[in-house]
Amino acid sequence: MKKILTIVFSVLFVFQVQAQAKNKVKTDHTTEPRVIILATGGTIAGSGESSTKAAYTAGKVPIDDLLNAVPQMHDIAKIKGEQIAQIGSQDMNIETWLKLSNRINEIFEKNEADGVVVTHGTDTQEETAYFLELTVNSDKPVVLVGAMRPSTAMSQDGNRNLLDAVMVAASPSSKGVGVVTAMNEAVFAARDVTKTNTTNTGTFQSRNFGPIGLIYDGKVNYYYKTLRSPEKKFDIKGLTKLPQVEIIYGYADASPKAINAIIEEKIAGIIYAGMGNGNFNAPVGKALVEASKSGILVCRAARTGAGRVTLHNEVDDEALGFIVADDLSPQKARILLMLALTQTKNKQSIQNMFFKY
Repeated sequence: MKKILTIVFSVLFVFQVQAQAKNKVKTDHTTEPRVIILATGGTIAGSGESSTKAAYTAGKVPIDDLLNAVPQMHDIAKIKGEQIAQIGSQDMNIETWLKLSNRINEIFEKNEADGVVVTHGTDTQEETAYFLELTVNSDKPVVLVGAMRPSTAMSQDGNRNLLDAVMVAASPSSKGVGVVTAMNEAVFAARDVTKTNTTNTGTFQSRNFGPIGLIYDGKVNYYYKTLRSPEKKFDIKGLTKLPQVEIIYGYADASPKAINAIIEEKIAGIIYAGMGNGNFNAPVGKALVEASKSGILVCRAARTGAGRVTLHNEVDDEALGFIVADDLSPQKARILLMLALTQTKNKQSIQNMFFKY
C-alpha cells in the first residue's frame, strides 16, 4: 500500500511540475515584447541574379520572406509584418511618409505593439527616420533598418541588421530614446544620422556626435540620447501633401537661374546648401533676397556634412530675411521646414524650431 501511495504521489508531482511549466510558458508569452515590422522595400528586400555581383533590383522580396529568413527574431519578440510599400528608397515620397507615420501612430494608439521596425532602403533612410521623429507621437521604439547588400548576395548584411533592429525595438531601454536607425551593430539618432558611403556596410554615421548605442552579442547598450526632439510632434493626420520646399546646392561661380525659376513657381521654401558656413556668391545672394521678399522662406544650410550654420555671423540673416538650419543637413532641414510651414509662416517661430528640434 505504501508503495502504491508513493507511486501516486510521484505521478501527481510530475503533473504539477508540468502544469507549472506550461503556466510559466504562457505567462512568459503574454509578457513577450510585441514588434510589428513595416516593410517599404529597399536593398534589404533586394534580389540579384548573382551572389557575387553588385547589380540587383530593390524591393523585390516581400515581408513574409524577410520574416522567414530570420527565424531567430521570433525568440526575441512576438513578430508581425505588414507591407507598406515595395520600392527602392530613391523613390521614397511624401505620400508614403504620411502613410507610414499615420500607421505607426495608429499602432501605438491602439496598443498593437511595443515597438516598430521599418525596413527601408539606405538612400533616403535618414530622411524617413527624421520625418518619423517629428511626427510619431509616442515614446515607444521606432527603429529603421536596411542593408547595403541585397538578400541574394553571398555576404548580405540584411538578416543580421534586421535581427539587431528587432533587439533594439524589443529592448525596454529603447523607450524614450526617439526614432533611431540600427545598422552595422550601431544605433544612431534619427536627427543626426547620415549615409556617408555609397557601398560600404558601415555607411551610416553621425559626423557630429557618433552613435548613441551599440548592439553586440544580443544586447543593445545606450550611452546617451538626443535632447533635440520636439515635445509636441507635428500633427499630420488628414494631410495628403506638404508645402513644397526645394534644395539649392552652392558651389563656386554658381548661377542664380534655379532660384529665379523657384521664384516664378512660387514654391513655399528654399533650403540653400551653401559653401562653408552656408555662404553664397553675390548673384546667388541677390536671388535669395528676392526669393525672401517674394514670400518664399529661405533657410541657409551647409554642404559640408558636419558643423553648424550660425545665425547673424558671416551673413546678416535678419536684414536679408533668412533663417539658418543650425546643424541639420540640407535634406533634413527641408523636412523640418515643410512640416513647420503646415503650422506657421512666421520666420522667428520657424527659426526657434530649428534651434529646438
